[in-house]
Amino acid sequence: MKKKLESYKVNASGLIADVIISDTGEFVPVYEIKIPEVGVATKNILSQVKSELIKLSKVRMKEVLDPRIFEKMKQEFLTNAEKKIKEYLPDLKPDEVKLLVGLVVNEMLGLGDIEVPLSDEELEEIVINGSAEPVWVYHRRYGWLKTNIFLPSEENILDYANMIGRRVGRQINILNPLMDAHLITGDRVNATLFPISTKGNTITIRKFARKPWTITDFITLNTLNNEIAALLWLCIQYELNVLISGGTGSGKTSTLNTILPFIQPNQRIVSIEDTRELSLPKYQHWVPLTTREPNPEGKGEVSMLDLMINALRMRPDRIVVGEIRRQREAEVLFEAMHTGHSVYSTLHADSAEQVKRRLITPPINIPEPLLESLHLIIIQYRHRRLGIRRTIEVAEVMPVGESRAETGVDIRLLYRWRPREDKIVKEKDSMRVFSEIALLTGLTQKELEEDLSEKKRILAWMVDNKINDVHKVGEVIAKYYKNKSEILDYVEKNKPYE
Repeated sequence: MKKKLESYKVNASGLIADVIISDTGEFVPVYEIKIPEVGVATKNILSQVKSELIKLSKVRMKEVLDPRIFEKMKQEFLTNAEKKIKEYLPDLKPDEVKLLVGLVVNEMLGLGDIEVPLSDEELEEIVINGSAEPVWVYHRRYGWLKTNIFLPSEENILDYANMIGRRVGRQINILNPLMDAHLITGDRVNATLFPISTKGNTITIRKFARKPWTITDFITLNTLNNEIAALLWLCIQYELNVLISGGTGSGKTSTLNTILPFIQPNQRIVSIEDTRELSLPKYQHWVPLTTREPNPEGKGEVSMLDLMINALRMRPDRIVVGEIRRQREAEVLFEAMHTGHSVYSTLHADSAEQVKRRLITPPINIPEPLLESLHLIIIQYRHRRLGIRRTIEVAEVMPVGESRAETGVDIRLLYRWRPREDKIVKEKDSMRVFSEIALLTGLTQKELEEDLSEKKRILAWMVDNKINDVHKVGEVIAKYYKNKSEILDYVEKNKPYE
């Protein structure tokens, strides 16, 4: 028996679709998209409109690659499509015009039927496994769902993969059957071709959050608590090095994004990513760099290592690296720490101890004494059954004393998540973080504890006043650095932020 779990509307370029999630008795629920039917005569008119729009447009590759120009071009398409549809069908109601305009624009500039799930903010992943089975989606609350969308053919899937690749200078074909790319919106895309993927051509889209996560979001969602957030703020303010780790989809990059607004606005940040995912407050002095794959002739590659070496020549105060994967990258990163740069990065590992093992064994395999430059490790976890993400460990890296035969590091666990209670508990007081900041600043233990308490009050006030926009959060922190008393006045009087 079919049981409706939830329904809501999604707007895809003016096309308003109904989304219905139902339990149909199968092993997974169904994600059903309902769009009003369009008659044969209307479809013929839309084909004519498309032909005329192609003649009107003067699209250059440069315009397709630049997100801002692409958005402007899309708006022109929307305007021209609406004008043409009204010429052919003058008696249509406004809602009907919007529907037809959305259908035209989604097909000409987007991925057709896939545009509705792409516009659904509740989805994290969209997967095409071939034309023989439905498109699958990963929903924030329900996990994997089957949809009622079927792609008509393998050629259609290949066309979509080619279109995505061309826009970012990538190619996929029989000789190059694997492709990593991204959409103009920043969503990550992976594509594979038959017979490498034996059931058919595939496209996997990991959606990029339209609204960047903030530290206040994380506190509200219980991903981490106020105490950990204040400690991270303290570490970043005083330029300690932080590594965020966890499994795939655990929220490593999102966590990285939430802590970067703690950097002072008068410091230069250089970030290095394979695909642009970070989104920092507009007040920050930020230079984002992204890697580039080689062209079909094997030329033009710009690797993460190239960018890391180049970043050191750009006079950065802080260096942010999307992910450490290889030995040479790790060596350059830790060398940057040794030369006085503050560094933040992510790594695939499921515990703080595992982070240490991954860094000092192949394939990364860096000497253990180099880890002394790292101060704090954050471990993120995605609980798939409950659909939640949590900070499950916070640990500091403790240099081993000179009396040992070999120098190295120990991992000191400060906080741990207890799954039964869904609660983060303190295991130990920090030793290295406080002593290092005291050494650099001359602050006493009491002064550091007062600083932490002050930061906790500011964070609690931001949560209470629902300050969860990345630019607003950045503005509050920037004002705190410039005029602390002004922000503390808001906090003490519990005034809403203006």
